[in-house]
Amino acid sequence: MNVLNWLLDGDPAIRWQALRDLAGAPAEIVAAERARVVSEGWGAQLLALQGDDGLWDGGALFPARNGVPDVAWHTQNLGQPWTATEPTLTLLSLFGVDPAHARVRRAVEQIRDRCRWEHEGQRFFDGEVEPCINGRTVSLGVYFGQDVSGIVARLLAEQLEDGGWNCEAERGTVRSSFDTTINVLEGLLEYFRSAGDPPDARIDEAIALLRAKQQPDGRWLLEMTYRGKVYSPLEGGDGQPSRWNTLRALRVLAWYDRPTRPPRAIAC
Repeated sequence: MNVLNWLLDGDPAIRWQALRDLAGAPAEIVAAERARVVSEGWGAQLLALQGDDGLWDGGALFPARNGVPDVAWHTQNLGQPWTATEPTLTLLSLFGVDPAHARVRRAVEQIRDRCRWEHEGQRFFDGEVEPCINGRTVSLGVYFGQDVSGIVARLLAEQLEDGGWNCEAERGTVRSSFDTTINVLEGLLEYFRSAGDPPDARIDEAIALLRAKQQPDGRWLLEMTYRGKVYSPLEGGDGQPSRWNTLRALRVLAWYDRPTRPPRAIAC
C-alpha cells in the first residue's frame, strides 16, 4: 500500500497536511488544499454547527443541558463530551482551518465576545483556573490571533517544583500531571514559537514505541476512542487504520530521522 496516497484520499484536513509535511508539495498547492477545509468536509461541518449565540452546543467546555451547562450530568452519564466550544475550536485548529478566513474570523470573534467559562463566567480567552484548560486556550489564542498573555503569565507562575503542572494544584496537589503538563507545554510552545533543537535522546524510548506500533502495511491503527458525545466520528473505530494517527506518526518520524535539520513550525 502507498500510505501517502491513502492519506491523500482523506478529508481536506488530512490532505493539506500530508502534502506539506510528507510530500513536500509546492506552497501554492498546499495553500489551495488548505483553503478547502473551510468549505468542505470536517471543517465546514463543524463551522456550520456554531450556534446563534456564538457557541458550540451552548457551552465553553461542556454542552448546555436545558440551557445550562451541567458538568456533573455529562461526566457521570456520558463521559467527557467533545461538542462544546473549546473542543470544537481545538478540532478546527487541528484541521488547520485558515484563521485569516473571514468565516473563521467571525466565528472566533463571537467566541471572544460571548463565550464564558463554566467555572466563574470568565471570558474565553482570559482562561479559567485549570492549567490543562488554560494551556489549550493559549494554543487556541495563538492560532486564532487572540491575546492570551494573561493566561501565559498565570501558567508560568503556577509551575510546580517538579517542573510540571496539575489541575488539582488548587486543591493541594504538589505532584505534576503528565496530561496537564503536556497541555501547558504545547500552549507555551505555540506562544514562544522558537523551538528548533534536534531531538533529545530522552525521547528515544517513545520513538521506539511509536515505530513498534506501525502495521506491516505502513499505517497506524486507532487504539482507544474516548467516551463522550461527538458530532460525528472521524475514523472507522478502534482497531481500524487511522489517517490521523498515521499522519502524526509519520510527521514525528520525519522530524526525528532528520536531526541535523531544524523542525519546521507547524500549526497542528
